[in-house]
Amino acid sequence: MFILNPPSSIFQYAKKLFLSEQAGRVQFQEFARKNAANALSLTNLVMGLSSILCSLNGHHYYACWFLLFGFLLDLADGAVARQLNACSALGAKLDDFADFTTFGIATSLLLQAQGILDSVFVICFVMAVFVRLCFFSSGIPFVYRGLPCPYASAILASTSLLTGGNRFLLYIVAVVMILFMTDQGNYPHDKVLESQLWKKVVFIGGLMVLFCCPLRLACTYYLIWCFSYTFFPSSLWGYEC
Repeated sequence: MFILNPPSSIFQYAKKLFLSEQAGRVQFQEFARKNAANALSLTNLVMGLSSILCSLNGHHYYACWFLLFGFLLDLADGAVARQLNACSALGAKLDDFADFTTFGIATSLLLQAQGILDSVFVICFVMAVFVRLCFFSSGIPFVYRGLPCPYASAILASTSLLTGGNRFLLYIVAVVMILFMTDQGNYPHDKVLESQLWKKVVFIGGLMVLFCCPLRLACTYYLIWCFSYTFFPSSLWGYEC
């Protein structure tokens, strides 16, 4: 003999099931909102680790590509965190760790150290990035102290590709980047994805040339972009410009 549930019981069960699924979707959306920027930082970290592996195996061409993509990810993660109101202490630490790995350790391997003096210089570059990140953590609001290390990394990676890995030129560029990162000069938060339309176009253009154009052309694009920020930070890239 079968006992049928009354319609009211079935309706209540369906309602509970619907509310449960709705609550699950809300929780998932909240989780995605809070961790979208962290996912970009983790991807940046993966780009850095991939670049390290490529450099250790002599594939400097691909190592530079990973660094340039990491540069774009670093510009995007902060914008995403602010737009989604998902800034957190964990996210800041994760971003710093990813930056140190990608723009410090991975970038320094492009110098291809072949002796003790070269190795000491590589350590100096990594320490300059470390000092730069420490200054940023305690810097002035809306202002970077010293050239942001992603720009120094993009310049070094682009130079490596355009010169075929010429070590002499790479070391000269690295010295200049160390000086810019540690001089404590003020650089504005460029906020490429949160500012004027032309800055967003520059970012989208960087993404397109990296995936759709020969890498040498992409490197020229990134050099112009990064040098313009390095030498004309306030007049050209200031947030209120």
